[in-house]
Formats: sequence, structure tokens, C-alpha cells
Amino acid sequence: MTEPGGVAWPPDPISTARLLLRGSEARDRAAFIELFASPEVGAHIGGARPRDDLERSVPEVPGRRRGLFVVELDGVMIGTITLGRRAAELADHLRPDAGESELGYLFLPEAWGFGYAAEACAAVLGWFAAARPGEPVVLCTRIANSPSMRLARKLGFTEVTRFEEYGAEQWLGVWCSVTPSGRSRSAGPRE
Repeated sequence: MTEPGGVAWPPDPISTARLLLRGSEARDRAAFIELFASPEVGAHIGGARPRDDLERSVPEVPGRRRGLFVVELDGVMIGTITLGRRAAELADHLRPDAGESELGYLFLPEAWGFGYAAEACAAVLGWFAAARPGEPVVLCTRIANSPSMRLARKLGFTEVTRFEEYGAEQWLGVWCSVTPSGRSRSAGPRE
């Protein structure tokens, strides 16, 4: 399947030093349920969902959609990375047509603090830079989510604006694989 702009989906799996990024499979169902039922994860996305509801509603192969990568460590799903169009109804956009790509990520709490999000997001940004050279990517997070703010800066996102949404102050940043001078830059994390 090819999306507008000529990017094939799903891409070949992406390997990093420790992780594999791939499409969703049936074996990921339990991890998807755990991810969305987690109170720790839910604190950053508007609340955890009831496990019973998830058990009934999550399909046999969850997350089977364009722009969603499962993050696998040692054969087990530890999180997801999404790369899709920022919804038009959300506040603040770079483009009037709201057509920019937006990076998102969710990881199981036991995977927090090991640099997996930075490694996986950098790999996805690198893939995207090769597929869509020069196209910007946005990332939105609550300012109060200091680990997410640190990750955004580490990945090279720069602040575009701050705004109020979902009862909290939000931060919108932008990343682009091409610098203003026209030279490509690495999508990898900055030290």
C-alpha cells in the first residue's frame, strides 16, 4: 500500500542497536491492552482505559494501521511509535491545511528510563527523512511531562508554540531533516 507522496506502507522492519520496529502482529495484543490500561501511561494521554473494555474492543491484530510501528525488545513489544497526519481539529498547526506529520510514542512503564524511546524515535525519523526528504515533523506534548520534553529536545525538535489544550499547557515542536542551509542533518539523538 502506498500513501499520498509515494511512501510505501508498511515499510521493511527497522533495526537499531537494541530494538526492532515493525508492523503489528497478533502476538502484540496483550501488550497493547497493557499499554492502554496502564495508569502510568494513561496519566499522559487523558487516562487509562478499563481493561475489560480493552479486552472486548482490541482486535486480534491491534494497531494494524499506516504509520504505527511496534517497538520490540528481545522479541517482546515494549511500546509503539506513530507517525501520521496531525488531526485538523487539534490546536496549532504549521500549515493552514493541517497536513504536517506528527510523531507520537507510548511505552510500557517497565521500558521507561532506558533510552528506548529516543532510539526508536530517531530510527523512525531517519526512515521518514529518507522517504520524505525535507518534510517537517511535529511533536506535541504537555509541558508538565518533563521526560517527553527532554526527549523532544534530544531528538532535535525546536519549539514552535505553546497553547492550552486538554486542560494543560501544551508544547508544539518541529523537526526537519534539512537544515536552513539545505544540508541534511542526522535524525539521531543529540548528546
